[in-house]
Amino acid sequence: MIRMKMRACSALLLAPLAACATTTPQAPVAGAPSPANPPAGMQYLYGSGEASALSVQMWNALLTHVAAVVKARPADSVVLAEGATLAAPKYEPCGNKPFAAVFDVDETVMLNTGFEYHDALVGKGYNAADWDAWEKTGEGAVGPVPGADMGVPGLRALGVTVIFNTNRSAANAAATARAIAAAGLGEAVHGQTLYLSGDDAMGSRKDGRRWAISQKYCVIAMGGDQLGDFSDLFNMGDPAPATRRAATMAPQIARLWGNGWFVLPNPVYGSGLKGDFDDIFPTDKRWAPPAAKEMK
Repeated sequence: MIRMKMRACSALLLAPLAACATTTPQAPVAGAPSPANPPAGMQYLYGSGEASALSVQMWNALLTHVAAVVKARPADSVVLAEGATLAAPKYEPCGNKPFAAVFDVDETVMLNTGFEYHDALVGKGYNAADWDAWEKTGEGAVGPVPGADMGVPGLRALGVTVIFNTNRSAANAAATARAIAAAGLGEAVHGQTLYLSGDDAMGSRKDGRRWAISQKYCVIAMGGDQLGDFSDLFNMGDPAPATRRAATMAPQIARLWGNGWFVLPNPVYGSGLKGDFDDIFPTDKRWAPPAAKEMK
């Protein structure tokens, strides 16, 4: 997922904004103290055993699923076809096309650890120039998402082409390919196994690139850390958090999670980090400690 212009920490609703320094950095304020610790979301995603366990769990499940699907030869891919809706999904047909699995890059197969270190120290708001500089020069400070360095070659061993579909800039294609290789994920070739923002007229929307990939491949698995890594329909019309959440649990879509669509956690940035108290806490699910006399 490309760096979102709206970024927030996982504790945004409960913590002062100054404590949620997860934005893309400008320059540090002269004399300002460094934070004592990274934001909670970064601690979790880049440092915790829980996050690494979830990632490895996802990759194990994905490989098991793909191995079974390769033997079965499905009629349809897991890419929603042009004209489909979340309420009435339809899928790109497979025919006899070779198999592929399609993945977002950032925080899906590759961790931007160096960038987030810098961000945690001097976060001052989104800055496109800083992210562009990271795309161009950050290959020495990336690593694989836990399990990806096992899962990506495992897919290739099953005869499945691994394709990266990321909102990194097409202008930085060569640098992004180097970063993917530096993370231990093998070769990525722009226009063949690497699709980028700017490859078509849809900007950061990924459906056009997914449809282009589906013309050549039977896509049997997709992975990402944002709902837009599976379909742009989740974000159309800037839906309220509750609407978007409900869409993931509707029967037609819920059956895909772990069954062709594989999602990874990202509490650091992205389209899932929004909502006020009314969005997140329904009025019928609120609680406050009872008065002392009511406890007797």
